[in-house]
Amino acid sequence: MTKPVAIITGASSGMGESAAKQFFDAGYTVYAGARRIEKMAHLSKLGIHTLRLDVTDPQSNQAFVDQVLKDAGRIDILINNAGYGSFGALEDVSPEEAKQQFDVNVFGAMNLTQLVLPTMRAQHSGRIINNSSIVGQIYAPLGGWYFASKHAFEALSDSLRLEVKQFGIEVVITEPGGTNTNWLKISADHLIAATPANSAYRKMVDAFTSATPTGLETADQIGALMLKVAQTKHPKTRYQATMRDKWMVIAARKLSYRMFDRMVSGGL
Repeated sequence: MTKPVAIITGASSGMGESAAKQFFDAGYTVYAGARRIEKMAHLSKLGIHTLRLDVTDPQSNQAFVDQVLKDAGRIDILINNAGYGSFGALEDVSPEEAKQQFDVNVFGAMNLTQLVLPTMRAQHSGRIINNSSIVGQIYAPLGGWYFASKHAFEALSDSLRLEVKQFGIEVVITEPGGTNTNWLKISADHLIAATPANSAYRKMVDAFTSATPTGLETADQIGALMLKVAQTKHPKTRYQATMRDKWMVIAARKLSYRMFDRMVSGGL
């Protein structure tokens, strides 16, 4: 029996790395992509196919998909996991930085999606798993551009789901909350670096970065969630990893905007 083929982006660390391992252990032929291919050497040793991939470069995306099809002849799963968060007050964040977040988190993922769809349509099967975040359904201070990119990512995913259902293709969104990975520290470091010492928002930033996050999910939890989504016969449209994340999304839907403002602002 032919092994199902899974593409996983952003696989050099964190959630993508864990997903690559878990899908491989579950019997998938895995193609892992990341900008720094040397950081995936350990995945290659396991038998996972590793290829350089810069999702913001259409030529890189095309070359990646072409190689998968040349080797495997099919694509069953696409996990759009590559992404990053750069926080800061909207007044402080440069237009270039804002655009970069959309280039990675939205346009890059959608370009790769466009490239795999003809194959999935021809197969009349396939599943696209877009790894977003609970922030794709909520809002909070100091994350406007990142949150906006995830809202856009989810809106596109919802439209795509309705468009490709007729071809036997499913689109599912996973929504991690805070994860216990380097991503959180890198985001905090970027936030401090992006905020001038004399910024009107410096006090808010210092309070935000000095807070100790609790209840963080592990990369393995999210990797397991992605595998669950891939293997569920009739998946839901969205999955959160923990009850805390589920309640946060429910609160965003049920509370008044003023009440939710107070909830997410906290002591900031």
